[in-house]
This record gives sequence, structure tokens and C-alpha cells, in this order.
Amino acid sequence: MNRILSSGLAAMLLLGLAWSVPARADSLPDFAELVDSNSAAVVNISTKQADKARKTLPHGLKELPDLPEDSPFRDFLKRFFGEDLEGLEEKDSQSLGSGFIISADGYVITNHHVVAEAEEIVVRLADRREFLAKVVGSDKASDIALVRIEASDLPTVRIGKSGNLRVGSWVLAIGSPFGFDHSATAGIVSALGRALPSENYVPFIQTDVAINPGNSGGPLFNLDGEVVGVNSQIYSRTGGFMGLSFAIPIEVAMNVVEQLRTTGRVARGYLGVLIQDVTRELAESFGMKRPAGALVAQVLPDGPAAKAGIRPGDVILEFNGKEVSRSAQLPPIVGTSRINEPADLLVLRGGKRIEFKVTVAELPAEEGDKKVSRHAPKLPDVAKPDALGLVVGDLGDEQRKRLSLDPGVGVLVQKVEAGPGKVAGIREGDVLTMFDGQAVGSVKQFREIVAAIAPGRQVAVLVQRREGPMFLALRMPTK
Repeated sequence: MNRILSSGLAAMLLLGLAWSVPARADSLPDFAELVDSNSAAVVNISTKQADKARKTLPHGLKELPDLPEDSPFRDFLKRFFGEDLEGLEEKDSQSLGSGFIISADGYVITNHHVVAEAEEIVVRLADRREFLAKVVGSDKASDIALVRIEASDLPTVRIGKSGNLRVGSWVLAIGSPFGFDHSATAGIVSALGRALPSENYVPFIQTDVAINPGNSGGPLFNLDGEVVGVNSQIYSRTGGFMGLSFAIPIEVAMNVVEQLRTTGRVARGYLGVLIQDVTRELAESFGMKRPAGALVAQVLPDGPAAKAGIRPGDVILEFNGKEVSRSAQLPPIVGTSRINEPADLLVLRGGKRIEFKVTVAELPAEEGDKKVSRHAPKLPDVAKPDALGLVVGDLGDEQRKRLSLDPGVGVLVQKVEAGPGKVAGIREGDVLTMFDGQAVGSVKQFREIVAAIAPGRQVAVLVQRREGPMFLALRMPTK
């Protein structure tokens, strides 16, 4: 009897499994209708650009001069070098990308890098019609461009909200990878608010959707057929897709597009601070339970933050009620803020939460291109290191001027040996400007500050380097 029951139970389980497989398959999304409904509004973009690079000529002649066709010197070069000079002329290079139509009268969104420096832009629709496009405006910082074609009654996409996405949400891309028009690829959202190196103003959507060269500028759809992102770049060691692709949130793109459409330029909010992430060690030095916020490493003179009273060592926890859990979240929040209007800052200073009012200014045009150029001070002969493994010396007024430091600020690290300083990452040539929240202006003051700190405590040290200011976490030695 038990054997019969067992056999019957096994059969029921197998039958249940057989039923469950199709049921599970039915629950997977079917993208066919989504693609059918939106492909017509996705375009292929090809551009023609003059290639400025020229081939290197023999005998040390690096560049062919611009010469008229009938120049005798041109004939001389042909005979002397034995070169086909036509092969040395500027060549037109082609690039491919994607885009999508946002208005029936011909406005198209794509990437800045797709149309940058293009002499000719051709937009090809799904019905094989081709149009020459004009750039309405382009923004390098967000990698968004708005172009327009002379046409009417065009199919358009529906704009959604990337804020409704969750990690694990299904998304679909349509574009022209390697020139293969209207290719559809699907995947899931891998991460949200992803910061990338040198990309300060875009909290990217990371996906595992297969994106390749030619997809740039194309739309990323949610399951409702709404555009939630603009495919922008991939992480790759081979030049092809490796499972990591990044899209610009549609809210960021539309904000840029609206400004380009109305004013032809993009204005961004500006605080006037240099920030870094709060590490676990720095969080401990600030008395925080866990790492959070954007740590202010430098306050730029005459900027909004300086006028509001923000100081180096402050940790920005909230901006206008929005939590800042990582430093990379702050620039895009500030960048999209209303200019010349007040904003609320919640800051951690000395273990206390303090609220500030700051008037957001417009990001200076040269701010994104500004490069730090600092001269490392000459290191003199030094004495024996202290308990931190450091030898520090006073700075002269001329040295401070070269380092763009205020008068009476900083001591020079002349030598670093084994000890807490080296473990913290302090280097020879660093200038210590703050130690455990206190400004350092002389060797005497530095030694007094160090002597007053309890053994074993974690402290934050602000150092000035060629690249700029940086906070480091240092564990005081135990006696």
C-alpha cells in the first residue's frame, strides 16, 4: 500500500512539474509587441567627419603642407618621396549610432559623442527614408544631443520614468549595433545611480542588455513600452559587449533636451566644493555608525558653499531633503537644481547634524575643464621621524602661494617611514592642512594636536597633493 501511495505521489509530482514548466515560461515577458509598437520611432544615425590625423612622411616630414593642386612643390614631393600624396590627404571618417524621435515635427535624441564634430548627419528611418539633420544643441557633460530633421507626422516614443525602475526590472534596447538596423536586445537592470569615472553629472542605469558600437543614443524601454534611458556606453576590454552597459536616465536626458531646445545651452547647479567618499575608517574617525554622505575635502573661494559656511571635513548627508549615501550622488542632484534659488543642506560636523541654507550658483563654463597644476615643494634634509613615522617641516609663504594655500596653513611631510602615517597612505611631499578636525599651520601646532589625541583612536587627516586635497584615515599608535 505504501509503495502504491509512493508511486502515485511520484506521478503527481512529475505531472505537477510538467505543468509548472509552461506556466513559468508563460510568465517571462514577450517583447514582440513592444518592438512592433516602437521600432518605427527608432532611427539610425550616420555621420561624416574630417579625419584631421595625417600619415607620417619619410625623412622626418611629419605632416604634408596644404598645397594647391598645381603647385610645383607638390610634384617635387611626389617624385622625391615616391609617395602617393592622395593617400596622405585628410580622409572622411564614418561613425554610426542610434537615436529616437520625441516629437512628430522631427526632434531626435541621440548621444553627444555620436554627432560631435560631424560635418554631415544622416538620419535613416525604419521606412528607409533618409534626412539630413541639424544639431539643435549638444552637451558633452551628459552625453546628450538634440538634432532635428525636416519632416512631419513622424512616429514618436513615449517618455517614461527611470525612477520607477528597480534592480531586476526587465528592459529592452532597440538600436543599430555594428550598423544592423533595428536590432532588439533585452535584459535586466543591474544597478541604479551608478557613478562612472569622469562622469560627474549622470547617475547611470546599469544593465546587462547587450549593447555594442552603434547602439549609442538609442532608447532603453521598460515593459510598458516607455523610454526610461538613453544607451550611452559599455564597459569592455575587447571593444564588444561584456555584460555591462550603461544608460542615461531619461529624466536627465529630457532636462538637457529642454534646455537645449529653449536656450541652446545647458546650465547646471554649482556648490563650489571638492568631495570624496566616506570610507569605513573615515566614518569611524567622524563618529559615524556607517559610511555615508559626501566628505568635503575643499571649499572653493567665493563659491556658494563658502558663503554658506561649509568647511573642509563637513560630511554632506542630505541636499534638499534627498539623502546622499555616496559622494557620487551629490553632483547630479546639485547639477539639476534650480540656479540662484536656496537649497537645504544637512551636514555632519563634529558629530553633530547641522542644517545650512545655500544659494545654488551656475556651474562656471571652465569648471569642467579645470586642471590642477601644483608644484611639489622641495624636500630638505630631515630629522628622525615621530611616533607616526613622519617628519614634518614648516612651509614658507612662497611655497604656500605655489600650492594655492592660505597664509599660515599646512606643514610639509618631508619623510615617511614605517608607521601609522605610511599605513594611512601619507606620502613624502604631502602637505598636512588638517588633523583630527583641527587646522594645522606649523610643526609646533601639529605636534600639540597629535600629543592630545588618545592612543588607538581613528582620526581624519586632510592632505594637499598635486591632484588636489584628500582625506585619509590614520589610526593613532598605542603606547
